[in-house]
Amino acid sequence: MKIHEYYVYILTNKANTVLYVGVTNDLKNRISEHKLKIYKGFSAKYNCDKLVYYAAFQWIQDAIAREKQLKAGSRQDKIDLIVADNPSWKDLSDGWYD
Repeated sequence: MKIHEYYVYILTNKANTVLYVGVTNDLKNRISEHKLKIYKGFSAKYNCDKLVYYAAFQWIQDAIAREKQLKAGSRQDKIDLIVADNPSWKDLSDGWYD
């Protein structure tokens, strides 16, 4: 039986002033799409291509529920979540594309 993985992630820009929350089943590829600005949406417009948080889920329903919860939460809730796992706000995707 194949194990599925789905991810909820938070991106920001270089100045850490804009937050973007998304969900995907292929995190590495999706972050690459954000970095290359493949889709001309919110993340491209505000240069959100720095991965500062992600969490893995086995079931897509759980990932989508978490994404909705994060989107409905306050900016401070997102900041607190990031700081708890990644206090220096480093790009967690550094080194993925070498």
